[in-house]
Amino acid sequence: MSTIGSSSSVASSSGSGSSASQTTSITKQIIALENQLKSLSDDHELTDEQKSEQQQMIEGQIAMLQAQLAQIQQQQAEKAAEKQEASKQPDSGSSKVADGVNRPTATNTLNVYI
Repeated sequence: MSTIGSSSSVASSSGSGSSASQTTSITKQIIALENQLKSLSDDHELTDEQKSEQQQMIEGQIAMLQAQLAQIQQQQAEKAAEKQEASKQPDSGSSKVADGVNRPTATNTLNVYI
């Protein structure tokens, strides 16, 4: 009887590591599970019921990993949007440095009293 070995090590580290390395790790796990799913049909030691159970379990793990991958990609998209918004903010008119011509500085002002 063959068992599922390394496929039960689902990446549950949501806060540690870079999102790129997490994405790579999860993708590798998905590929390994898909290969395991393909090789399951060639396993003659298992009964059809055992194969069906293992297939359901592997497909469930793949679905969890795909959901986790989608969550990481969503977080990456949100971070990119925040960066883009942050880079747009300094371009507003109120943050321009006064140059003393039409926008006087503290040392370059003209007080006119009539």
